[in-house]
Amino acid sequence: MIKILANDGIDNSGKLMLEAAGFQVDTTKIPQDQLITALKNYDAVLVRSATKIRKDIIEACPNLKLIGRGGVGLDNIDVDIAKQKGIRVVNTPASSSVSVAELVFAHLFTATRFLHQTNRVMPTDGNTKFGDLKKIASNGIELQGKTMGIYGFGRIGQEVAKIAIGLGMKVLAFDPYVSQVELILNLPMLGAHSRVKVPVQTVSEQSVISQSDFITFHIPFNEGEKSPVDAAMISRMKKGVGLVNCSRGGVISETDLLAALQSGQVAFAGLDVFEKEPPVNMEILQHPHVSLSPHVGGSTKEAQNRISIELAEKVIEFFKNA
Repeated sequence: MIKILANDGIDNSGKLMLEAAGFQVDTTKIPQDQLITALKNYDAVLVRSATKIRKDIIEACPNLKLIGRGGVGLDNIDVDIAKQKGIRVVNTPASSSVSVAELVFAHLFTATRFLHQTNRVMPTDGNTKFGDLKKIASNGIELQGKTMGIYGFGRIGQEVAKIAIGLGMKVLAFDPYVSQVELILNLPMLGAHSRVKVPVQTVSEQSVISQSDFITFHIPFNEGEKSPVDAAMISRMKKGVGLVNCSRGGVISETDLLAALQSGQVAFAGLDVFEKEPPVNMEILQHPHVSLSPHVGGSTKEAQNRISIELAEKVIEFFKNA
């Protein structure tokens, strides 16, 4: 019997599919430092973002035939080493795109209307500071009519663009591998003509960096690399720009972001991911102009269900044809 370890869990729908196909699926979490020993008893391992499948594990577990990642990126897996060892690596690039894109706007709405500040203060000092909070929150801004910069225009970036267009925003997108896409907007209120095609032409990196009111980043990033969004890039942005990172921790340098927040070059930041997780930079965590979420971009009920089904289908297909 094929044995599979879903070390970061798997939605029940995908687990049932795998079991119906005759596989044994274990969901007991194995600590990272015990994985080498544990994985010698499995044919496949499924992970999300928490578990890392690095060279040491891959080389110590020649029995592994497949590594599955529930999500878009593969930065927590040494893909090249796995391929050299003949291990198949699969992921689910489409399943969580809508959820991540919606979280981008959750952060934008939160920050532009100061909800992150008022929700922190009102439960404890709402009576004494109500007037002050009202003055602060009255400086909120609308998203309609503003320019949304999308740095990285793959599946998630395109979902961000759909929402932005629906809100009446101007979209500027940069991606070195994408020149033009035709977005399909689903607008049920239009009845039979609910699917509207909107072409989007990408622009230069400089255009996105210098002309956007808000910039969201959706690019790959590996631990140990230099943060692409550093002081030099931030200095080229509009003063008072809003930044959102729901992609990979480290894409934005937390040190440079903090300096830019303090100077006012960056008005606010929405962060779902961090250089270290759990995060340790308390200045970032406690900053009044930072909206926070605990790495949950793709963690909606709908996305988890889609991820588990897509992952299960790929696992079943692989072992069926192996």
